Amino acid sequence: MTEPVQPSQFAGLPGEESGLPAQAEVDKAPDPVTAVRWWREHWRNLAWIGQAERDDDEPWALPLVVRVEKASLPTHEDALAASALAVVRLLADPDSAPGGPWHAGLERWMDGRIRKVVRRARGIRWTEVERLPGLTARSGGAEVRALAPHPVARPPVEVSKLQVEGLDLAHAEGAEAERRGAAERPGGVEQWGDAEHAADTEQSGDAEPAGRPVLSIMLAPGVRMSTGKACAQVGHAAHLALLELDDETVAAWASADFPLRITTATPDRWGRIVDGEVAAATVRDAGYTEVEPGTCTCAATFDPPGLAP
Repeated sequence: MTEPVQPSQFAGLPGEESGLPAQAEVDKAPDPVTAVRWWREHWRNLAWIGQAERDDDEPWALPLVVRVEKASLPTHEDALAASALAVVRLLADPDSAPGGPWHAGLERWMDGRIRKVVRRARGIRWTEVERLPGLTARSGGAEVRALAPHPVARPPVEVSKLQVEGLDLAHAEGAEAERRGAAERPGGVEQWGDAEHAADTEQSGDAEPAGRPVLSIMLAPGVRMSTGKACAQVGHAAHLALLELDDETVAAWASADFPLRITTATPDRWGRIVDGEVAAATVRDAGYTEVEPGTCTCAATFDPPGLAP
């Protein structure tokens, strides 16, 4: 599922001077904040005029590969959380900073429409994907691997074998109902917890660090999206949050390894975000698949330390 996204309303305008760190200063990124700061400066100083034309000549994409083994399918919610984590952790990795092996491809991709293509893999196909340059994030029962970007028309052979369309996983509530039904049958699996708690639990893969900001990625109420579509959208939201939201908060978030949660916004809170009352990175879809052009699909904002949404 190919998902381009336009720069959001919070993207900075180009400055008269680049302000970018000298390459020698970031060749060896000692922590995720170093790489993140470089990308933020680069994003703020991009010359947007002509970007679309350049990207349309040879569009690039970042692949997100969701592991979907038949015997242990992840839930929709876990796949979304792992997708968002994979994107930001890839950008924060030392290999993504200038001088790193992934940097040139990431820079070329980010100078375009930051497309993300969501595919699925199992068995030997997943093993092949694990050998490609990239990073795997886990949340709950989901594994998602973000790979180094490539031209859309020339994906790696291993990636070209993977299916794009049709990824639609069960939601946590549905998965729990199936487990409960199976547990009541002879040979059924053991029940694994409360469905409401599973849907609302923070999807970071780790416990929330005390006193650190948590990113809430909120899906638009009433907008139906398949799992594949939603994975790309929350990946965009986490990506734009990393690039555009408050400097100090993003630095603290990166230092804590990007704790985040996926929720569906209430109509009241969504209205405040769309109206600009809440500082958020918003995603408006280009409308190539599933939703109308310009649909605001999701948004990302930081919760105050220790405060649940």
